[in-house]
Amino acid sequence: MQKPQRGGNVMIHKNLYKDPVNGKLSGVCAGLANFFNLEVWLVRILVISAALLGGSFLVMLAYIAMSLMLEKQPEDQRMAQQAKQEHSLKSKPWKQGQNPAQLLKTVEGDLNQVEGRLREMEAYVTSESFKVNREFSKL
Repeated sequence: MQKPQRGGNVMIHKNLYKDPVNGKLSGVCAGLANFFNLEVWLVRILVISAALLGGSFLVMLAYIAMSLMLEKQPEDQRMAQQAKQEHSLKSKPWKQGQNPAQLLKTVEGDLNQVEGRLREMEAYVTSESFKVNREFSKL
């Protein structure tokens, strides 16, 4: 199942996976939460409420079917999602994200890493070994 998302001018398709890393049983609710950009606890409450309000057989059947049919979330997608969550500030309390102070520390740390790498590149480009390597590559 794919959900199109807007990414600039290009449509990005988001797949539905189960997320056993963040899940309690098999990761179906966590996967649904990732797919719909909701908090996991909110999806769990909705599933339990639907089961208690008379649809317990259908909810259990759907949960078991999704548990068997859905694939596990790929590691690279999970890492990308985690990185996105670390750099996001949400206005709603039930959405994932960091508070402003934590977000500022995260961004400051990332900028310090980039600055260090930039200094290393600048030191290399202005060194004599870079000039020698460039002359050898011209031959």
